[in-house]
Amino acid sequence: MCLAIPAKVISVSEYSALVSIENVEYTASLLLLADVKPGDYIMLHAGFAIEKVDAEEAALTLQLLNDEEKSRPG
Repeated sequence: MCLAIPAKVISVSEYSALVSIENVEYTASLLLLADVKPGDYIMLHAGFAIEKVDAEEAALTLQLLNDEEKSRPG
């Protein structure tokens, strides 16, 4: 199963971006997605930005992932 996580773009360089997922920062490759700028939300998969999403969709997806994690036993 593949999973992409929504991330907020903090800064952009030529081929990569600094992104934040729940206040943890990562580097994302922008080789697969054009026209990304600070403040955008992207879906991050295996270190690559693969799609832009709006802030509401990003928040909803993160909430669903967090709810799923909380419902797991253990």
